[in-house]
Amino acid sequence: MTTTTTSAGGDARAEALPRAGAARGSESGRAPQRAPHQRGRAASAAPACRPGDPGFEERYRAIDARDTRFDGQFFTAVASTGIYCRPSCPARTPKRENVSFYLTSAAAHEAGYRACKRCLPEATPGSPEWDLRRDAAGRAMRLVGDGVVDREGVDGLARRLGYTSRHLGRILVAELGASPLALARARRAQTARSLLVGTDLPIADVAFAAGFGSVRQFNETVQDVFDASPSRLRAAAQRGARSRSDGPAPTTRTGATGTRTGAVQLAAAEARTEAGAGADALVRLEVDLPVRQPFDAPGVLAFLAPRAIAGVDVAETLDDGRLRYARTLSLPHGPGAVDVLAAPAERGRWRLRARLELASLADVATAVSRIRRLFDLDADPDAVDDALSRDPALAPLVASAPGMRVPGAVDPHELVVRALVGQQISVAAARTHLGRLVSIAGTPYSSAFPGLTRLFPSAAQIAQHVPEPVDGETPDPARPLRLPARTVRTVIETARALRDGELAVHVGADPAELRERLVARPGIGEWTARYISMRVLGDPDAWLAGDVALVAGARALGLLPGPSAPPGSGTGGTARRARAAPADHRVLAERAAAWAPWRSYAAMHVWSAAAGAPATNETRKTNAPKGTRR
Repeated sequence: MTTTTTSAGGDARAEALPRAGAARGSESGRAPQRAPHQRGRAASAAPACRPGDPGFEERYRAIDARDTRFDGQFFTAVASTGIYCRPSCPARTPKRENVSFYLTSAAAHEAGYRACKRCLPEATPGSPEWDLRRDAAGRAMRLVGDGVVDREGVDGLARRLGYTSRHLGRILVAELGASPLALARARRAQTARSLLVGTDLPIADVAFAAGFGSVRQFNETVQDVFDASPSRLRAAAQRGARSRSDGPAPTTRTGATGTRTGAVQLAAAEARTEAGAGADALVRLEVDLPVRQPFDAPGVLAFLAPRAIAGVDVAETLDDGRLRYARTLSLPHGPGAVDVLAAPAERGRWRLRARLELASLADVATAVSRIRRLFDLDADPDAVDDALSRDPALAPLVASAPGMRVPGAVDPHELVVRALVGQQISVAAARTHLGRLVSIAGTPYSSAFPGLTRLFPSAAQIAQHVPEPVDGETPDPARPLRLPARTVRTVIETARALRDGELAVHVGADPAELRERLVARPGIGEWTARYISMRVLGDPDAWLAGDVALVAGARALGLLPGPSAPPGSGTGGTARRARAAPADHRVLAERAAAWAPWRSYAAMHVWSAAAGAPATNETRKTNAPKGTRR
């Protein structure tokens, strides 16, 4: 078993770095670089934003102000030095005529630039643009982030998106300035850097964990992207850690290179003893999760807690004020688990750290990517809050809960089943049914993290273990889903479709096409399809038309006439309904049009107004699902 600690994506707190007089990309703190046109690559091939182009001045003002809000949203390339930086790089702002902006680090690298060794542009939260964009480029980036290219190759990526490999390559080069392989290579390089500077894993293990096919390929990529060998990157990080230490025998290393403590290693050793031999074979990593502030950690926990299934996930507030969420994971190379702690920091901020236990090092990047999607860590809270606070009705809600997030999903198939089981019943009732399903069909799992004992069943396991109702026969009282026959049939048939590949639900799906495929199936209504789109795809603009809790919240906010919902009706536990006429839904939908493209976030706020808490009952909806005639 391996135990180590790293920073997943590094530290996004660039404002803490010292200001310097050297220009970005200069020799101060960096290796000298040749200009892109001198390095054998066609810088003009990548779609860059240059002086005179729309949006250039806005981006240039952001880098001049060292605005950390834009870290990860674009990359600054300096032609005079051949370096690309994050927007908040602390060095002196380069001249306009030397600057180009790229949407991805892969595009900057393909144009001939190398990563800045000072601001570490790879060590930032991801871009929110990939959830906003519904085109092939945005969908491809979500799949690349999940590791599809590493697992299935470019052909697998193209197949999921419905294109040929050649055509997809043309699209991505035209839109993002990099091919699918280059984008996947940038992802592997980012993971490799994090593991090199934040862990003591052997270099060969780092190569495997980052997704490289060989150590030679790993060495060449790291040298090419960072202008340093893997051993030099690690040695530089270790020297930096020693220089920041206050004593002769440091036990803690912090900053952009992550955190590693002797106490953490001791705790992991104790956990191995308690977990037994099965868990001892797992790989353990501790990673920091960079997040754009503000981050409404209590709101995320309040949403996940009532939906936690015994043995699968746990959500709680610890005695010291930290928030904990833990759950089991089904990953490409085997089962695993994650334990996330959110700790309050200065100025109302939150810092997140996750402990991972994995069956294979190859799942490190995928696990981190899925956790980030679950917590919506790559969102742009400033843009969302600024847009929604312009509505006088929403402004007080935004002020009281800045940085509201829309929780995603770690497993698309699991989320589909959760949504189907929860149709027309309360959150508490759905959790009871799902708990029985997990206890019967879920695979046992031994974890060092308290409260985790089972994996959520796969689509194949659900299709196998849930008996199909037979008309006229008395149902077995021990059956896992004690729901109406039409709902059970919907769950079984959908599970079979997911198992057989007939229904494709993944992060790269097109939102409109996914909703169309779901609604076409018997027993799935428009509300459920939009809810799945919101949670699985991270769709920021999914408005759940027909949701009674939204109407209740709108009444509480004065957006609609009539009484508001009873206290507690928006948090689950009962399926109490407020009366809502079709005209109410129509009027609210028209009002919600002004909240685009952030209607998913607006729904979270309106739901909170229905109950006085930032959570919603996902089961209260007025549109009867198709297939209820059965």
